[in-house]
Amino acid sequence: MSTIAVTLGTDRARRLRAALTVLLAAAVAVGAPFYFAPFQVFQLTMVLLYAVALAGLNLLVGFGGQISLGHGAFFAAGAYTSAVMLDRYDTGHLATLPVAAAGCFLLGLALGVPALRLRGLYLALVTLSLAVFLPPLLKRLEPVTGGSMGLIVDKPQPPAWSGLAEDQWTYFVVLAVTAVALLLARNLLRSRVGRALRAVRDDESAAEVMGVRLSLHKTLAFAWSAMFAGVAGCLYTWVIGFVSPDSFSFVLSVTLLAGLVVGGLASLYGPLLGAAFVTYVPSVSQDLSEAAPGVVFGLLIIAVMFVAPTGLAGLPGRVPVAVARRLSDVAARRPSGVSAVLHRTPPAASAPGPESPSRPGTRASEPLTPADPETVGAPPRTEKE
Repeated sequence: MSTIAVTLGTDRARRLRAALTVLLAAAVAVGAPFYFAPFQVFQLTMVLLYAVALAGLNLLVGFGGQISLGHGAFFAAGAYTSAVMLDRYDTGHLATLPVAAAGCFLLGLALGVPALRLRGLYLALVTLSLAVFLPPLLKRLEPVTGGSMGLIVDKPQPPAWSGLAEDQWTYFVVLAVTAVALLLARNLLRSRVGRALRAVRDDESAAEVMGVRLSLHKTLAFAWSAMFAGVAGCLYTWVIGFVSPDSFSFVLSVTLLAGLVVGGLASLYGPLLGAAFVTYVPSVSQDLSEAAPGVVFGLLIIAVMFVAPTGLAGLPGRVPVAVARRLSDVAARRPSGVSAVLHRTPPAASAPGPESPSRPGTRASEPLTPADPETVGAPPRTEKE
């Protein structure tokens, strides 16, 4: 009974701590655009939309165990879907969001079917070819996509009753969409789909024996991942107001995958941390070295991976373990007072005591002298002698 009470108390404390953390994060997120400059608000908005893209990639790579280097292609598909609808058909901004999500979901299903027979590096190469192939295709479709010049669209305008600037209104719109997307990803991972993805990632044979349909869940993993990337691309069009094929090269796919690894695979907070890394580190690298920002960016990734191999999300749990291990090593190297007394070297001559086991009939206090070499082997002497 006491064990159950302790468990319930621990669960309540954990839930209370999580609720307080969410409330604090929400308060900071809501108040941030009123205390920062417009450019800093723009950077925060980019962090939010990249977090949506990384949340989808986390479903596929972190929880699904599949490697994808073509996430930038889904990102570009969502961005161009929104841009074409805004530019050619003059639709509202919010109307482009479900269309981009549904279109990228179907595109992910189409890619997931041939990817069922591939895994590892072969799957990575196939998805990378998609990211390399899409930008030239967008340039060829000039009547629709604008070719190399791209498309310029209007940004969401704040309503008169809000009293907000354009950058603040865009931030709050993206914040609302990001919150819904992250909540959807969290609920998805806690459902049967999320448990099936973990089972497939850990052991495909065991998952199939347990009744998990590998083809269905692998395909759905690609579809859900593509849908989140399409939503992020749609938000990108709203924030930037301009799309072009050169903005969605294969470097974007590699950057997104690196951001997820740095943030932390199979972690709910990893996409947010990875999005912050992807947004802020390139600007910091540009400030540190204008000649070679890519070198600085790569060195920072290596440094983070050396300090936190499991990503930034695993760093808070790694630090206490490392400190405890260090303290235990120091305690093991430095013997305590009792062990020092026990390991002290005994003196040469000790007090009289019981007979020594080394030679019968002798005391521990009597020194053992070597035998005279002249008497070795001689007969015993008599009293007359």
